[in-house]
Amino acid sequence: MLKEDRIDFYNFGKRLLDIFGAIVGIIIFSFPMLLAALWIKLVSPAGPVFADMKRRVGEKGIEFKMFKFRSMRLNAQEWLRSQPELYRKYQENDYKLDPDPRWIKGAAFLRKLSIDELPQFFNILIGDMSLVGPRAYFRYELDEQLQKYPGAKMYIDKALTVRPGLTGVWQTSGRSEIGFVDRAKLDADYASKRSLVYDLLIILKTPYVVLTKKGAL
Repeated sequence: MLKEDRIDFYNFGKRLLDIFGAIVGIIIFSFPMLLAALWIKLVSPAGPVFADMKRRVGEKGIEFKMFKFRSMRLNAQEWLRSQPELYRKYQENDYKLDPDPRWIKGAAFLRKLSIDELPQFFNILIGDMSLVGPRAYFRYELDEQLQKYPGAKMYIDKALTVRPGLTGVWQTSGRSEIGFVDRAKLDADYASKRSLVYDLLIILKTPYVVLTKKGAL
């Protein structure tokens, strides 16, 4: 089989897996998603259920709107930027804060079990994302981090040749415990090695990682 034929077979099989997995995921997790939506409106009634986030960078650098339950206060990013010392700490710590003062009540539970990520099954169904792939980056995150780590650009360029995923190598290998450069290397490695068998192995590994809450913030 020619290389082009293998790639076409992989892309076709992966899309079928994505559509099937997204439909099954939406059905299985419909009740937890409903409960999460009701909880968010209960503890933060003035804001929307879904996070109003900046667009993410997807395959080939195309930006898209990622669906995610809101786990932060209204205008969380603007509030953070108004706190110079806290924002500097946020940048220096690879865009993470622990504990994060922007979280609403119950956000730690939603995030530790990745319940806030469940709406991304709709992104998968649409075709913006895949079940398995690199974690989607923010544009500002790439711009700022590549200024600090210009050598990581080759890894990011490779990572952006595939759709971002709901789960992936980074998501199952430590998540927030992994810095930007190592994350970019993992994403590039996945893009180079990708196969349906590899995707299935990552999917099988995901429930354990979610339940043990490894690296979740």
